[in-house]
Amino acid sequence: MSVISGLIKTMSGNDVVAVTLGHPLLDDYLEFVAARARPNTLLAAAYDLKVFFTEVVKQPADVSTADVLAFIKLQRAPRRGPRVVALEDGEAGLSARTIKRRLASVSGLFDYLAARGDAGVATNPVPRGLATRGRRGRPGVRGVPLIRAPRTLPRVLEPADAEAFLTALRTHRDRAMAQAMLLGGLRRCEVLGLRLPDLRPGERRVFVAEGKGGRERIVPVSARFFSTVAAYYDTERPRTCGTDRVFVVLKGPRRGQPLSAAGLDEIVDGARRRAGLEHLTCHQLRHTCFTRLREAGMALEAIQAQAGHASIESTRVYLHLANDWLAGEYRRAAEAIEAQSVQL
Repeated sequence: MSVISGLIKTMSGNDVVAVTLGHPLLDDYLEFVAARARPNTLLAAAYDLKVFFTEVVKQPADVSTADVLAFIKLQRAPRRGPRVVALEDGEAGLSARTIKRRLASVSGLFDYLAARGDAGVATNPVPRGLATRGRRGRPGVRGVPLIRAPRTLPRVLEPADAEAFLTALRTHRDRAMAQAMLLGGLRRCEVLGLRLPDLRPGERRVFVAEGKGGRERIVPVSARFFSTVAAYYDTERPRTCGTDRVFVVLKGPRRGQPLSAAGLDEIVDGARRRAGLEHLTCHQLRHTCFTRLREAGMALEAIQAQAGHASIESTRVYLHLANDWLAGEYRRAAEAIEAQSVQL
């Protein structure tokens, strides 16, 4: 018999404010997550815990490391036949990224329960990694991670494809949202979270109050974005809106209410099909923005600030995506080596 009764969401308008699984300890943890993370993170954690405790039918205090390793093996089992593998990592089961995220959610729960001290959990059963042998047979310091997730480069749009996509968008509202991602590098949630006072057209800057990890920032955005927003506000945005969110629903029973993430995804997917593009996501627009900025010579530290990255390590990927940086660095080094060889 399952230890959870099911995933139940509590909504306030379009926003998820609480998620429960029907187990007191798990629900306490999800309440803790809700107070310090975004709704999408909360939903992902709740779903991951639901999957884990559906497969490992035990009370949290009874879960062992062997149970966790068995869960990993089950997640790696073929889903659509042994010959069907994910292109990203060659796995027949779930992708390494998905399994790694689920383990992180489970580990977070047990860290929380161990810190409480009243849940019967003394240690976290999720291993941090597998020990390696160091010098003279001593255990290694860092160890080997349980799941090796591939480090893949994100996809970016070619300029012609980006223009075709923007042309395929049908309203000023839709075009303004796409430009916020493509020209300003905003995340999907940041675009949807924009409020009217956040726009500073005189400075051509935007205040991002709902950034990832609760980090606020002020970023410059192209004048094209502000022109499109002005056209949207003058001709499309309902005058009777009861919200100060910038982007709202234009038609139907929810007219004038804040646009949802699902609504924005539907808009992007429809324009992608009309433009004849095989693959395009909101995050791909963001990646394209930073790649083009890097190609134009923008400093990596400036891109980090624009992107809202906590660590510059997250920003370094745009060095590899930019067409000219690596080739230019190699060419300069190769020319210097050749010059030395001639002198010899």
